[in-house]
Amino acid sequence: MNLAQYFPVLLFIIVATLIGAALLGAGRLLGRNVPDPEKLSPYECGFEAFGDSRMKFDVRYYLVAILFIMFDLEIAFLFPWAMANGVVGMVGFWTVAIFLGVLTVGFIYEWRRGALDWE
Repeated sequence: MNLAQYFPVLLFIIVATLIGAALLGAGRLLGRNVPDPEKLSPYECGFEAFGDSRMKFDVRYYLVAILFIMFDLEIAFLFPWAMANGVVGMVGFWTVAIFLGVLTVGFIYEWRRGALDWE
């Protein structure tokens, strides 16, 4: 393994870090710092925070998050499969069929728990 082949990657990481640090520093030096009570107030999901921070959340909050992740993963995995559908053959087809079956079971679970019902 020749480490010299990885020099462009190291150079890219160094330059990206320097540019990011320079932009953050410029924003801190040149930007105005005018805090007001509205800007510094706690904000949570579109309404004022209330109660203790250790209070229980409704289970639908987590179900909506799982639903988003489920569909996000589905798209992320189905797009490359669709592009290589002719190459993967029947093994790839049945693998994706099992994957979609697992996602369908998750979707049915979320549906029955009421994650898709909005009040």
